[in-house]
Amino acid sequence: MEFFGHVARVRLGGEHSAGELAIIDSTMSRGSASPVHRHLHAAETFLVLEGTLRVRVDREEFSVGAGSVAVLPKLIDHAFLVTSDHARLLSLHTPAGFDEFVLGVGHPPELTDAAIDSEELARIAVRCGIELVGPPMTL
Repeated sequence: MEFFGHVARVRLGGEHSAGELAIIDSTMSRGSASPVHRHLHAAETFLVLEGTLRVRVDREEFSVGAGSVAVLPKLIDHAFLVTSDHARLLSLHTPAGFDEFVLGVGHPPELTDAAIDSEELARIAVRCGIELVGPPMTL
């Protein structure tokens, strides 16, 4: 799936974990970023496999490189930005639900004109327990 400018694959969805866990495998290029958001029901954990991210949690920012882990608690504003040429990470969501967001917002990479509008994005986010609270971080 093409998702916020990067490729995301649901490796484990809630339907296969009794709703307890979702694992998303993401490959991104420099400048890829998430909007500032918070999860109402799930904690999010990044396992950085390649590259470097700048991660914002609440009002603090820090760099996370390959081999590092970033824990993003539920109900706390957070975002990320890829600062290396490319990055790959696994994001773990406990409980599941973010997998439904990825599938609802994403589109096949070959459909370059399939981007979702901001109102639909907000509706899907709310349905998946996510509040979008600010624009993406920038380089």
